[in-house]
Amino acid sequence: MTFSIIVVCYNAGEKLHRTIESIRRQTETDYEIIVEDGLSTDGSVDKLIPGEDLKIFRERDEGIYDAMNRAVSRASGAYLFFLNCGDYFENETVLARVRHFIEIDPASQKKRLPPGIFYGNITERATGASVMSNPRIDEFACYRNVPCHQACFYDRRLLAKRGFRTCYRVRADYEHFLWCYYRANASMHYMPVTVVSYEGGGFSETKDNRRRSAAEHRHIVRKYMSAGRIFTYRLVLLFTLAPLRTYLASNEKTAAAYQCLKRKLYDKGKRGNTKGITGKEQTNR
Repeated sequence: MTFSIIVVCYNAGEKLHRTIESIRRQTETDYEIIVEDGLSTDGSVDKLIPGEDLKIFRERDEGIYDAMNRAVSRASGAYLFFLNCGDYFENETVLARVRHFIEIDPASQKKRLPPGIFYGNITERATGASVMSNPRIDEFACYRNVPCHQACFYDRRLLAKRGFRTCYRVRADYEHFLWCYYRANASMHYMPVTVVSYEGGGFSETKDNRRRSAAEHRHIVRKYMSAGRIFTYRLVLLFTLAPLRTYLASNEKTAAAYQCLKRKLYDKGKRGNTKGITGKEQTNR
């Protein structure tokens, strides 16, 4: 099986059903859906009918990342994808296009090589903007701008070897991405595919969790980067007006224009990177 699509939920209501429907509309059919439910009481999961393409597991968990780890242990696909309730595949051809990029990549066919992450772009429904992921993953990208997990298809070997660290309540997916890059030597494969329509405004974006996110980010980068590198990157963000850019990216009136400019900069960077964008050897670290 090529894909395991993991949906973690708790009292998600109709969002759960619309998310499942977006998966079942895919033209690519070599997938399974794993619903990991934290004992919902709203009846949303009761309306789902298990089958060959849909497996449902209901049990108490210790939070989102614990539920994601539990689902990983039940997945059989070669690539794992986490689709949040309220997020939908951008269109019905997403999985087919992702499979195409996996199959044409030579490294993905050689299982003796380090496993990789294939990632694309997202659309933010809150701002209406198309958000391009950084096509070139290097250390500064790891500090500032990794692709969100809703855009990432993980080789299952990465998550089988080491799951999400549940001590991080908001940033466990970020910490795991850095572990993949620094410790597992995972190759990073950018795909020019818009993967999901992202709802936003979820667990990690509450006021309290934004503060927690900042604290967890500081702790995580110290695990993987030197103090000198961290200081340098903070200066870069300071002099490039990072808070202003964050505001422009999150404001409905300016987000589209900002993302358009960012895409142009990324495209310029790709043209300057003559070795391409796949794998660590192309990141000029």
